[in-house]
Amino acid sequence: MFGSRHTTPATTGNSPSPSGPAAAGNGYGNHDGNGVGAVTTTPGQDAVKRQVHTRLLETLDLVQARRMPREQLQAECSRRVDQLLGEQKTPLSAPEKAKLLREVLDEIFGLGPIEELLRDPRVTDILVNGPYLIYVERGGRLEETELRFRDDEHMIQVIQRIAARVGRRIDESSPMLDARLADGSRVNAIIPPLSLDGPSMSIRRFGTIPFDISRLIGVGALTEEMSMFLEACVRCRMNILISGGTGSGKTTLLNVLSRWIPAGERVVTIEDAAELQLQRKHVVRLETRPPNIEGKGEVTQRDLLRNSLRMRPDRIIIGEVRGAEALDMLQAMNTGHDGSMTTVHANSTRDAVRRIENMVSMAGLNFPVQAIRQQMAAAINLMVQVARLTGGRRKLLSISEVTGMEGDTFCMQEIFRFRQTGIDGEGNATGHFEACGIRPQCLERILAEGIRLPPDMFRHRVLETARR
Repeated sequence: MFGSRHTTPATTGNSPSPSGPAAAGNGYGNHDGNGVGAVTTTPGQDAVKRQVHTRLLETLDLVQARRMPREQLQAECSRRVDQLLGEQKTPLSAPEKAKLLREVLDEIFGLGPIEELLRDPRVTDILVNGPYLIYVERGGRLEETELRFRDDEHMIQVIQRIAARVGRRIDESSPMLDARLADGSRVNAIIPPLSLDGPSMSIRRFGTIPFDISRLIGVGALTEEMSMFLEACVRCRMNILISGGTGSGKTTLLNVLSRWIPAGERVVTIEDAAELQLQRKHVVRLETRPPNIEGKGEVTQRDLLRNSLRMRPDRIIIGEVRGAEALDMLQAMNTGHDGSMTTVHANSTRDAVRRIENMVSMAGLNFPVQAIRQQMAAAINLMVQVARLTGGRRKLLSISEVTGMEGDTFCMQEIFRFRQTGIDGEGNATGHFEACGIRPQCLERILAEGIRLPPDMFRHRVLETARR
């Protein structure tokens, strides 16, 4: 799939022309192997590197090269680079040669120019808007990189390689791809004719070291008091719904909450694309399957949820509810699977309630709205709202307890909240966490389980000024 001689031609779009020296030639920017720093070269040296890079890929049998041990291939590439450099008038330094070799190996074994971004543990998102514009998110901030693909065809070859690794295809007849890399990163790609300006790709990465609650507190996402309350709710088997926008930290929080599930309980997880990293032994992980090219063989979250009820789970964790499976989730929470958890895309807890109502309606059973709300009020105990604020920092905006129904109204009371007060000089949202002064109804249940919380935990006050 890579290189020139062994490539199946791919249909490409009409991406805008590259600009600047980093956009030309071999498709790589001027970074070191970790995506940081740079190896300084002159325009003449850049031209030499591009020529050597292109000729090296042309002379290699890429199919055979991928079967060779990496060390053997590196030695062979080094020998050929020396030979090709001998034909050039502008020599390369040792660091430049090492960088060139690394780029070639990334082309053969990895994902070309974005491989070095996958090696950078600080990168959480890689956003590729065509071959000549690659953004990354580091520390909550988006920044443009100097990395480039050679052209549309080069980028589509990389996307096709990702698809082949997971037994899928992407082409004109099937121009969208959802896949997962070996490290668990989630990939979405779309190519022409659906993507009008050329191929596009988004990669959501997950840290190799899972977040724990101390890290969340350390980065100012919540306070110690909020953490203690959430832990008590998980241990007391309360059903929890986490809502938030894209990239707000819903899955991260779900992973953290799952650490408080007692070790002896059996957990079944259900996801469209596996992202959860539960740090426990007694867990069964289930993942949906898309239809094949004939449109057959699809397995949905609803199918998996219904099957999971026959697997004797103590708790069920759904990565994200998106459709009719919301009805089955509520029924499971109401029928002996206390302590279950899930997430939903919504900008507020009230929006989350409306979204769940709409999803249940998708089941086609024509429930009246009041009946849906009654089932939700009986099934969900706690709602947690998370958000990515201005500047990229993520916060728990609200922890609310579901208190039941009053007439047709779904009732909640806010226990903790984050109050934004402004924007600092660096463009980051500032504010503080508050205890709302409400004693939760679930406190009796918590105390009955032998869990002790500080007596003034819920007293109305500012808990912490969020400086981070």
